Amino acid sequence: MNMRIKTGIEGLDDMLNGGIPKGHTVAVIGAFGTGKTTFAMQFIWEGLINGERCIFLSLEEDEDSVVESASKFGWDYSKYLGSQLQLLKLDPEDAKSSVERLESDIPELIKEFEATRIAVDSISLITMMYDSIDEKRKVVFKLAKSIKESGATAVFTAEVDPKNPKVSRDGIVEYVVDGVILLSFLEENNVLKLTIRVLKMRRTQHSREVKLYEIGEGGINVLAQADVF
Repeated sequence: MNMRIKTGIEGLDDMLNGGIPKGHTVAVIGAFGTGKTTFAMQFIWEGLINGERCIFLSLEEDEDSVVESASKFGWDYSKYLGSQLQLLKLDPEDAKSSVERLESDIPELIKEFEATRIAVDSISLITMMYDSIDEKRKVVFKLAKSIKESGATAVFTAEVDPKNPKVSRDGIVEYVVDGVILLSFLEENNVLKLTIRVLKMRRTQHSREVKLYEIGEGGINVLAQADVF
């Protein structure tokens, strides 16, 4: 049986038959406001409190902002910075420098730091730095390959395509990763609810049910009893 890596998200690990298989890369795709960054931070926090080395690669927030965002859920990232945690910020506006770092420094750091968990928030902003679909595919594949070779388990967040909220904006990441988790909105009686489903997870059985989830003080919590369909 594959060794499982717990996500730290109550209810989701049950849907995944115990957690994400070790060494998998998983895309967490969803629209704005569905909690993709929270998911990534919660996954990293679970690693930190269990003594793992973790890397959080952000294209949206700098180090201080990530630490502050995490603290709102009671996750004290500052305690682990430098020892167990590396927070990296790439600037999509400085594409040339960011591309160089992605292609040389970051794969090297992943190897040297011996991280067991990596979060990339978001892969959509990485692909936006490239013009052609081939270049976009190549960078996602190369990053996933670097992580795979290191043996780490990773979460990539990605924006959905506004025209089709079940696929990522580029339609690339789903074909590179081992698993896809979809975060969505469901409107019911004029109330927006949040739903989660596992669209794919290689080499393991998983729930195909759609579950409701909440984002509260302690992060994301999947409501195990509440089947949507």
